This record gives sequence, structure tokens and C-alpha cells, in this order.
Amino acid sequence: MSEDEHSSLVPRHVAVVMDGNGRWAKKRFLPRSAGHRAGVNATRAIVENCANLGVEALTVFAFSSENWSRPQKEVDALMSIFVSTLKSEMLKLREQNVRVKFIGNRVAFPDKLQTVINETENQTSHNTGLDLTIAANYGGRWDIVEACKLISQKLSAGELSLSEINESLLSEQVCLSDLPPIDLFIRTGGESRISNFLLWQIAYAELYFTDTLWPDFNLTSLEKAIAWYGTRQRRFGKTSEQVEGKKAASE
Repeated sequence: MSEDEHSSLVPRHVAVVMDGNGRWAKKRFLPRSAGHRAGVNATRAIVENCANLGVEALTVFAFSSENWSRPQKEVDALMSIFVSTLKSEMLKLREQNVRVKFIGNRVAFPDKLQTVINETENQTSHNTGLDLTIAANYGGRWDIVEACKLISQKLSAGELSLSEINESLLSEQVCLSDLPPIDLFIRTGGESRISNFLLWQIAYAELYFTDTLWPDFNLTSLEKAIAWYGTRQRRFGKTSEQVEGKKAASE
């Protein structure tokens, strides 16, 4: 199914920048690590809610390639939370029929975390329900550069000619190429930035920004975002008249 043929009021693929954990904790005079732990609860809930609402794929930004510049104490806490959360949630994800995949440069992570990441992917690889992608040590620019490297290797090996390089080819090399295009991009926490997340993949996504801090983002918040998405006319370069005419013809 092409992008412009999908007219469901429920997005097939939702991407989320989960922002505001630190500020949530600060408002409560708690350490930032407490905010990240509260954020885990919000993530657990959105996975379940997306599955219940009929969303096919959910991609969440857990740790950007720029987050290494945060205080070492916070980075260490995040690594620890990653490990403990994946271990504790693995069985539930299997029972919920959720398939988990990670994108990003995982080799920079501690060996213990890499092991748990690999185990989580393996344990859920045969699930057929919601596709949950966790972006960790990920950056949109890194993603595009890696795709260019793959194409360059094929050029050097004589497997490709210069004339064969186009948008479709590059789309096949970037992360998430096996999933439906992203329909709805959500950023919590009151910021109106993309922050180097899925730069190629969100070219035609609807961008939804909310002041809600991530630990407070619940089912009502998600339903509000999806309801807003349902009001958008997705034209993909066409005019309103063309889209409305095609819709009328199909009815």
C-alpha cells in the first residue's frame, strides 16, 4: 500500500521523542534518574495502548547519539535502567506478541546492555503483533551516513551503477525500511524540534508537539494526538481538490 492510499484515522506507524523526564523529576525535587524510571512506566503504557488502538508500529527515541554528552552519572543511570527494564519486560513483551528491534550504533554500549538487547530481539523475533523499535545511540544523520556507506560499498563492488541511485534505493538502506512509513511524529515536553530523529523517515509525517512531560503522557494524551492526526489531510504533494476527488471516487 502506498503512502497516499492509506487513509485510516489511526496511524499505522507512530514515532515518539519521549522528552521531559528530567523536568518532571525536577518539579518534584527528585533526581533525574527518578524521572527516567517514571518515563519507563509511560513507555510501557504507550506500547500497550498503541497495540490496543490498532497501531501497527511504534518507534521511540530512548537515547540519542548526542546524549553521551550528559553528566556521566545520568548516563550511567540510563544504562542501568535500560538493562533492568529490558530484563523485567521481556516476558511481558513476548506475551503481548510485541516484536522488539533496536536501531542505532549499539557497539558503544556496555557489553551487558548489548547482551540484553540481543536477547530481547531474539526472544521476540517471531512475534506478529505491534512492531516496537527502540532507537538507542541513534541519530538521523548517522542513519543517512550509514546508508550512504552501504550504497558506496555496492558501487565499489560493481553491484550498482550511479544511475541506479535514487530516493527509493536510499530508503531501502536507512533504518525502519521494513516497516510502514511513519504517519505520526509525537514530541512531548514542550519542545518543537526534531532533534536529529529519523530525519529521512519523517519527510511526510504529521508532526505533533505537546507540552505534556513524558512521564505524564497517558492513554488520554495518545488518543488526543491520534484524534488530531485524524483531522489532517495528507496530500503528499497533491492539491486538496485531487485528494478529495480521489476520496469521493473511492466512495
